[in-house]
Amino acid sequence: MKSNILIVDDKKSVLTALEMLLQTEFENVFLISNPNNLLSSIRHNKIDVVLLDMNFKTGINNGNEGIFWLNEILKFDPTISVIMITAHGDVELAVKAVKEGAFDFILKPWNNDKLISTIHASLKLRKSKSETVSLQKTTNTLKHELAFSSQNLIGNSEPIKKVMEMVKKVAITDANIFISGENGTGKELIAREIHKYSKRNKEVMLSVDMGAVSETLFESELFGHIKGSFTDAKDERVGKFEAADKGTLFLDEIGNLSLSLQAKMLTVLQNRTVTKLGSNIPIPIDIRLISASNKNLNAMISDGLFREDLLYRINTISIELPPLRERGNDIALLAEYYLDKYAKKYDKNGLKISPIAIQKLLKYKWPGNVRELQHSIEKAVILADSNILSEDSFSLNKNNNIQNHLQNQTIEEVEKDMIIASINKEAGNMSIVAKNLGITRQTLYNKLKKYGI
Repeated sequence: MKSNILIVDDKKSVLTALEMLLQTEFENVFLISNPNNLLSSIRHNKIDVVLLDMNFKTGINNGNEGIFWLNEILKFDPTISVIMITAHGDVELAVKAVKEGAFDFILKPWNNDKLISTIHASLKLRKSKSETVSLQKTTNTLKHELAFSSQNLIGNSEPIKKVMEMVKKVAITDANIFISGENGTGKELIAREIHKYSKRNKEVMLSVDMGAVSETLFESELFGHIKGSFTDAKDERVGKFEAADKGTLFLDEIGNLSLSLQAKMLTVLQNRTVTKLGSNIPIPIDIRLISASNKNLNAMISDGLFREDLLYRINTISIELPPLRERGNDIALLAEYYLDKYAKKYDKNGLKISPIAIQKLLKYKWPGNVRELQHSIEKAVILADSNILSEDSFSLNKNNNIQNHLQNQTIEEVEKDMIIASINKEAGNMSIVAKNLGITRQTLYNKLKKYGI
């Protein structure tokens, strides 16, 4: 039977006899005579069942050592089944051990068939406990993820329609997908749309912000760790790769990974296995990988900051998200969506955005994209004194707006805007306008004619 059995007894004859009996029934049988090596053996050999002697010191038969090591085992891993080994005269001690958490006890000399039957029963309990613990860990991991999954993709502009057409085409495959776009454009939301339309949609999708994971915690967060693998590893941890098995794993801002962490990521994606910190046992994984970044990974490759072979692994299909400023009336749709959301949250039902305020939102360039719009609406709702949100309810970042506006203009467009602004400022006094712009009046008139001002 596929299982790891550990026998702990100070008598060599007992170890030898039990090994001969059990090695034909179970996959691995490990032997130790010194209980001080017990926890180390459990950690490195992933023990399922421990057969533990009650007494180790000659002349002492109070069973305290057995009880002590039983408690140490259960503190380390409460799912391990412990069967106590005791003499006929120590049955009362063995019963005490069962009350302390042992699965059962066997008496020397033992009945072979009964012993094997007891171990099989203890393995069933071990499996049941392990599945319960694993389910609980996965449930805890999902609680954070579920809060986001209820959000919907809002918009009917042509750029977003093209994105959704691509999403529906590639979602039904298992191809790795890379999503690019500015900060705040909704890359995680698109990843969830891909998962929703995929064959894995009945399984979980987990997200990891790679920019928020420190180098020291990277392996623990992504691959997991076993208890005792480092100073603060007080419990075993399931990594995001393992927790997302059969589902989708979304790695946001993957461009923030250092080269050393990129190498570790590449190994996992190539081998399709993860090895927990402190363990040497590879765990097979079956995931659909979606990655995202606001950085130009091709430029990073040229600068030696990103591995080209890793990009090939994550970039089977590319999807580029448009910035909010290119999505037209989607701005108004998103504004209404967030207005409804935050009006309910802050108990301010009946709020509306005035037409002038909507025009202000449509003209703004939204350098922070959807995330900036969301925060602007929430702030306006919180500070609202009436049922109508006016243009004054939105204190948008004018410097960002101007800078972003300039970045999307030609030199001629910038020059035209400067001339118009100067004319307005100087109330049409062309001599002062020409002087402010550093050109002659004749040059100014030529430009007025050129630009139809």
